[in-house]
Amino acid sequence: MALGAGMALLAACTTAPIPVSENFPLTVQPKVRSAGHWNLLSKDVVAQTLETLNKVGSASPLALHVALPPEPSPFDTAFREFLITELVKAGRVVHQSPDKALEISYKTQLVRHNSPRPHFVPGGLTMVTAGLYAAYGLRFESMDAKLAGGLGLAAAGDTVASINSGGPTSTELILTTTVATGGRYLARKTDLYYIEEDDSSLFAALQAAKLPKTVKVVGP
Repeated sequence: MALGAGMALLAACTTAPIPVSENFPLTVQPKVRSAGHWNLLSKDVVAQTLETLNKVGSASPLALHVALPPEPSPFDTAFREFLITELVKAGRVVHQSPDKALEISYKTQLVRHNSPRPHFVPGGLTMVTAGLYAAYGLRFESMDAKLAGGLGLAAAGDTVASINSGGPTSTELILTTTVATGGRYLARKTDLYYIEEDDSSLFAALQAAKLPKTVKVVGP
C-alpha cells in the first residue's frame, strides 16, 4: 500500500494544471548611469550600424542624416550629437538636412515594472574563493599558468563588480536605432538597459506645455 501511495504521489508530481515557471538562462544587462555611458552607447550603435550598411552595399558614397525625434528628451538631444560625432570620426559624410541623405533615426521607450527586482549574483563567493586559490597557487608556476590564472581572477572580479552596479532596477530603457529608405529597413538595432528611476526624466519625451485657453465673453 505504501508503495502504491508513493507511485501515485510521483505521478501527481509529473502533472500540473498550468505550466510551471522557470528562469531564463543567465544574461547580463548594462546600467546607464552617466552621460559618458550615453557616449559609449553611441559608439556601439554607430559601429554596428555601419557594419550592417556595408553588408547590404550602402557604404561610404551615400551621405547620412541623423534625425532628432519629436519632443526630444535630454538623452535624445545628446545622443544625436554623439552619433554625429562618431559617424564623422568614422569617415562618413553627414548632412545637416535630410536632403539626398540616408536617414538614421532612433527612439526610446521606458518600461517600468511593479514587481520586485531581486539582485542575484550567481556563484559570487565561489568565484572569489576560486580566484584566491588561483592567486595562491600561481606563486611558483610558469608565465602561461599565471596568465591562465589571471583570467580566473578577472572572471571573479567581473562577478563581484556586478554588485557595485547597484543591482537591477524597476525601470528599463529600450533604445532602437533604424536606417530605412524606400519602405525598406537597411539596418536596425534594439538594445536594453537598466536605468535608475531618479534618472528616468532624462529619457522621457518633453511634452509641450498646454497653456489654458482664455475665452472672451461678449455681453449683450
